[in-house]
Amino acid sequence: MTDNDKVRILLAEDDKNLSTILKAYLEAKGFPTTLCVNGQEAFDIYTKMEFDFCIIDVMMPVKDGFTLAREIRNIDKKIPILFLTAKSLQEDKLKGFEIGADDYITKPFNMEELLMRIRAILRRVKEISGSGTKDNIYQIGNLKFDFNHHILTSGKKQIKLTSKEAALLKLLVKNANEVVERSTALNRIWYDDSYFNARSMDVYITKLRKYLKEEPAVELLNIHGIGFKLVISE
Repeated sequence: MTDNDKVRILLAEDDKNLSTILKAYLEAKGFPTTLCVNGQEAFDIYTKMEFDFCIIDVMMPVKDGFTLAREIRNIDKKIPILFLTAKSLQEDKLKGFEIGADDYITKPFNMEELLMRIRAILRRVKEISGSGTKDNIYQIGNLKFDFNHHILTSGKKQIKLTSKEAALLKLLVKNANEVVERSTALNRIWYDDSYFNARSMDVYITKLRKYLKEEPAVELLNIHGIGFKLVISE
């Protein structure tokens, strides 16, 4: 994904007026966009065509956005997903991050803000995919972490990580046995240390802690009021 014309967007939005305007705007900015009006149609098209980015409305007929995102994540852990939501409830946003969303934007929103969020996500994905293989294999106790392929291996078991999970784990591994400040992690991975991004990061920390339980010599600690510390015993 080196430029916009290679980034194909799947847009799932049932609001006819918004979806028409949004599709026209994205294509005017150089993003080929396929529009679907419900979650089932979006999933069917997703399985038949190749996409680089998904924009999904949470509230849709036939199949809601959360269900659609889960099904997409079961197929592809890496593809960026951005939720559109009319809800401002914190629980809904956290649920989206638990599923593996990269970001969300609440309606009504400014088109330029949406574009900024899309580009920030693509920038992060490009940085990850552009990393060299040799320098991105890490040993975490008895676990092997392949950053480029987003795979954490424990014996014969492989855990596929999302792009954010992989980026966060890499930051922690490179600073093993040292405290990583919350603001540092937020600005490097989310490009913003807002309240909801901080809550999102907490969700990802919880998921990483679950994965790392495979290795008793490894512990991911919360350092109250400061950040996190990945402790790897010798």
